[in-house]
Amino acid sequence: MPAPANKAARRLLAACLSLTAVAPALSAPAHSQEPPLVTTSDSQDSFYCEERRLGYWFYCARPKPPEVREEASEPAPSATSQLDAITANLRELKAKAILEPTPANVTAYIRFQRAQLDRASLFSDVWQRAIWQDPDLDYTLQRPVSTLGKRQWQDSRNAERNAVMAQLSERYGLFYFFAQSCGACEVMSPIVQSVASTWHITVRAISTDGGPSRQFPNYTVETNQRSRMGLEPKVTPAVVLWDAAKGQPIPIGYGVMSADELQDRIYLLTSKEAGRDY
Repeated sequence: MPAPANKAARRLLAACLSLTAVAPALSAPAHSQEPPLVTTSDSQDSFYCEERRLGYWFYCARPKPPEVREEASEPAPSATSQLDAITANLRELKAKAILEPTPANVTAYIRFQRAQLDRASLFSDVWQRAIWQDPDLDYTLQRPVSTLGKRQWQDSRNAERNAVMAQLSERYGLFYFFAQSCGACEVMSPIVQSVASTWHITVRAISTDGGPSRQFPNYTVETNQRSRMGLEPKVTPAVVLWDAAKGQPIPIGYGVMSADELQDRIYLLTSKEAGRDY
């Protein structure tokens, strides 16, 4: 019996000795044989991609997030371009209806044209309403179009014109160029003589061909006066107002004019600046 017990004791002792021999190796620090801990994302990429070749989420390079591009919105078409498109469409439909006058083509053109006429009518209506409501836009306040308004405006204008014509002879005189052979001069000469007599304006009648005039017996023959005044030398009759204060001619007009028109031109050219009466 002792012999087997001794064998068991010897085996137990041998096992203890073998554990003691490997204990120093087991007690060594773990970090001395294992790779250092990875603390940064770059180190993790290097560890997984270069050493273990596992990649980052199965990709060796970290995928870049997709760029979000803001799509530029197209600018709204201008009113001019829209109107040009309507005009072009109308011309195209008209041309097609003329070249291929099928019922469908003609109907398409008529319908489109009617739509544009309705658009134009709406514009005209709004235009008129805007003028009625804003006196600065209402041109009829300056030039009435109604019968009653025109009569009142004409009476006021004639009074103003007559006041100007009454003072005209103090500063201005008339040159009247005529010709005996001129048929229009036979009509114009009495008109010039009548206006000059009414407003006591001195008239110097000049015959361009040397012939006499019944209305202006004290005429003179032309000696290049029209050229010196810068007038058209071949047109008769011609009426020129002479500004004695400035010593310069003011051409009134050529050909036949009524007495009212002649007075209006004299009135406008002597008392109204361009753009003040229109």
